[in-house]
Amino acid sequence: MDERLKTYETKMTKTFDGMCREFDAVRAGRANPHVLDKLRIDYYGSPTPIQQLANVTVPEPRMIQIQPWEPSLVKAINKAIMTSDIGINPNDDGKVIRLVFPELTEERRKDLVKDVKKKGEAAKVAVRNIRRDGNDQLKKLKGTEVSEDQIKDMEEQLQKLTDRFVADIDKEVEKKAKEIMTV
Repeated sequence: MDERLKTYETKMTKTFDGMCREFDAVRAGRANPHVLDKLRIDYYGSPTPIQQLANVTVPEPRMIQIQPWEPSLVKAINKAIMTSDIGINPNDDGKVIRLVFPELTEERRKDLVKDVKKKGEAAKVAVRNIRRDGNDQLKKLKGTEVSEDQIKDMEEQLQKLTDRFVADIDKEVEKKAKEIMTV
């Protein structure tokens, strides 16, 4: 693969990885510690991830347990969870916070699948935009030391790269949708 195309492959990989991280945060009826990834707690003036302030475990399939290393952080973590979009009320005993995930209704599962498909579509659009940018850059090479045939080959390579990432995104969306719909 031409070096000029490596940057576009890197951008497409970042897009795909970002979508996968978003999928990790979608809760599929099971307790997944990744739902806490976006939460930040004000710890001595700096926003800090929960995973750096507490021990996060999954003792049961539908429960996350958060045990802060400093008991004074329980209130702050509780508040962050309450104001987030996780949609679960934390229970705490002053030392340990428990998040109990209820069973998802059929309707909620379908809504989550729609959301996953939207995120997948957005990732595909981003990949196609990267391809368009790449093609624009390749068109600018006309009239330089790069031959028309080389430009055509690079355009074809870029299209194959795009097709591969779009297929990977579709597989990931399908996998996540299946996971969500499994009761």
